[in-house]
Amino acid sequence: MIDLSSDTATRPTAAMRNAMAQAQVGDEQRGEDPTINRLNQLVADMLGKEAALFLPSGTMCNVIAVKVHTQPGDALLADRQSHILRSETGGAALVSGVIVDQLPGHRGQFTAEDVLAALPTPSVYAPVPRLVCVEQTHNFGGGTIWPLEQLQAVCAVAHTHGLAVHMDGARLFNAVVTTGISARTYAEGCDSVWVDFSKGLGAPMGAVLAGSTAFIESARRYKHLLGGALRQAGVVAAGCIYALEHHIWRLQEDHEHARLLANHLITLDGIDVQQPVETNMVFFDTSGAGIAPSDFLHEIERRGVRMSQIGSRIRAVPHLDITPQDMEQAIAVVEDVITTWKR
Repeated sequence: MIDLSSDTATRPTAAMRNAMAQAQVGDEQRGEDPTINRLNQLVADMLGKEAALFLPSGTMCNVIAVKVHTQPGDALLADRQSHILRSETGGAALVSGVIVDQLPGHRGQFTAEDVLAALPTPSVYAPVPRLVCVEQTHNFGGGTIWPLEQLQAVCAVAHTHGLAVHMDGARLFNAVVTTGISARTYAEGCDSVWVDFSKGLGAPMGAVLAGSTAFIESARRYKHLLGGALRQAGVVAAGCIYALEHHIWRLQEDHEHARLLANHLITLDGIDVQQPVETNMVFFDTSGAGIAPSDFLHEIERRGVRMSQIGSRIRAVPHLDITPQDMEQAIAVVEDVITTWKR
């Protein structure tokens, strides 16, 4: 199966598995795992933050960050298609008791003016806005990259009005590779930020949340509360370190594969491709070709290619395990399904 449903389909390479097998380990919960400690320091330095905390998943990073930054009854501002709102089972509301104000972003990105417009006049009747969440890159926006100046403006207006800023950096390194702007620069105006290792970087699991020393001390408490106490987790952290050292800049291959697919899709009658394709995600609509998304997905999977449905659109995500030959085969399958269906 050529699995383009998500970059979470990646598997650790042989070299990564070897690094994991050789890892030094200790009790992570006691702060005694040397490989975990090294990973946390690497990420903190890379993001320009005082401290960092290894967590099992990015969703746990978001849940904990919201909990640290807010109190029950506060308001969280986020794009209406953000992962923190659409794909985390209501965790922010359940764990933190916050109200989510949905901002009308364009392809996942809102402006400083949008933030200002969402701030209520101070009143005993209105929830207090405490946190702005941004997503870099933005998944459901199409793998889009926040322009640095726009991101900086959002951070500035949030801080001016007493709000913290949290970055969901699940695919931050995809933005880094495309633009050449460092992760530290993108994270500079954010009070907390995390990066994921189980997507395009190819590790089997893990994410690291970074922020101030005080923020991470609070985050560690909620990590334990939510069941994230770990023991010899250095085995996993070694894979994450290997990814940092070997897999960041190879993300460009995924971006090239995504553009290759998009360029072929736009030649097919009735296929509407969301443009531009900025990173490793291709979103497209098959309805103009007379084929429903569910039928399209069924037909390509019968032929050995898997993609996913996001709303009414199809999403294809090249990743570490996808070769140029895989992309050629996937493109041939898509073309065959579309042209055969029309006949």
